[in-house]
Amino acid sequence: MSDAETRILIVDDEADIREPLATYLERAGFATVLAPNAAAARDVLKSGARVDLMLLDIMMPGEDGVELFRSLNLDTAPPVIFLTAMADDADRIVGLELGADDYVVKPFNPRELLARIKAVLRRARAEPSGSVADADRIAFGDWVLDAAQRELVDAEGACTPLSAGEFRLLMTFLERPRRVLSRDTLLDLTQGREADVFDRSIDNQVSRLRKKIEPDPKNPSYIKTVWGGGYRFVEPPRKAS
Repeated sequence: MSDAETRILIVDDEADIREPLATYLERAGFATVLAPNAAAARDVLKSGARVDLMLLDIMMPGEDGVELFRSLNLDTAPPVIFLTAMADDADRIVGLELGADDYVVKPFNPRELLARIKAVLRRARAEPSGSVADADRIAFGDWVLDAAQRELVDAEGACTPLSAGEFRLLMTFLERPRRVLSRDTLLDLTQGREADVFDRSIDNQVSRLRKKIEPDPKNPSYIKTVWGGGYRFVEPPRKAS
């Protein structure tokens, strides 16, 4: 789906934020729908109109953003980024604890918000297939990943420990086999909000993981480079006994 086909619902009671933000996002290639309050946002969501992402202000008169978010069915609702002017960290992250995808603090830099929007959309479009996501032991090739211990076991029973970053990266690949995952998508999926939106360190992480799982890291069998695209994990994983 291109940005031009992506529709963003902006829910904010302040017209001087809502309308300029819509103009900025439309210039960036997105379609927008505007709602001045929670009731109007709910009408949009109930209308059946496609909404790919919602920017949701927390502090609104009447029903606030948190109340609206609590009423959503998270299985069918679009990804949500909270817009908040709250200074207290505990208050600011309440939406994340409830299951929102990100938050941006007002006043925000539109360029940073745009980067956050694109990151959330990438994550949403790369949802895991789920076939091995809940398994404690996942097999691929000659390896078995022990998810509880975060270590790899080879055919002879020898164990290779993984760092937290290596484990997250490998799980990301195993949950999305045969998909081309861009560097930005991998960064979003493995580091989430902690990622620097301009970071390009994912190549180093892939290189370190290859040294542990590949028979020949210079000629990889599992993690293939897709030139101009990113990386693809070509070996279909399976649940191990």
